[in-house]
This record gives sequence, structure tokens and C-alpha cells, in this order.
Amino acid sequence: MSVTTYILGIVAALFTLAVVIEMLRRRSLRERHAVWWLIAGLLALLIGIFPGILEWAATLVGVDAPTNLIFFVSIAILVLVCVQHSAELTTLESKTRALAEEATLHDLRLRQLEALADAAQGRSK
Repeated sequence: MSVTTYILGIVAALFTLAVVIEMLRRRSLRERHAVWWLIAGLLALLIGIFPGILEWAATLVGVDAPTNLIFFVSIAILVLVCVQHSAELTTLESKTRALAEEATLHDLRLRQLEALADAAQGRSK
């Protein structure tokens, strides 16, 4: 690969890390969601600075083309992010359902109390 490709990789990794850190700082991204993005950014930065690591890892794993290893690791990280979000979505759906049921019960109880209060006022007149 050319020097320009390595520089572009380093700049992209630094940009990714900067965006994730800024989102963490502004509290628009929670720490548990940022973990995988930080890992991906650090791996990209490490490979951009030391490209021999990618070739060594590809040889170690038995992958012929180092770029295939990058694609595989990227897809694996994205799958882990999707699984994490799916688990959290399931939890939030359960909590939302429980809150909706609780709000409905409170509304029903309020209507019953209002009906009792109206009936009591009707008797007192």
C-alpha cells in the first residue's frame, strides 16, 4: 500500500476516535455504547501506524489477503454492536410495556376515584 493510504487510514482512525470522544464528552453517547467504537478506532489507528501488524495477524490467522482480515474484524465489531443494541432494545421494550400498563392502571384508578367523588358530591346535595 502507498504512504497516502496509510496516512488516510491514520486520519480516519483519529477522526473516528475524536468523534466518539466528543460524543462522550457531550453525553450524547454512553460509555457502554462507545466501547466497541473506541476499540475499532484504536485498532484502525494501530494498524495505520504499524501496518506490519496487519500482515502478521493475517498470516497468524491464515488469511491470504490482509484486507480480508480488516473486513472480517469490521463486520464482527458491527455484529457485536447490533447484538448489544438488540439486547438493550428488548430491555427498553419490556420497560415501556410495563410503564404503559402501570399508567393505564393509574388512569383507571383515577377514573374510579373521580366517579366516587362525583357520586359523593351528588349525594351531599
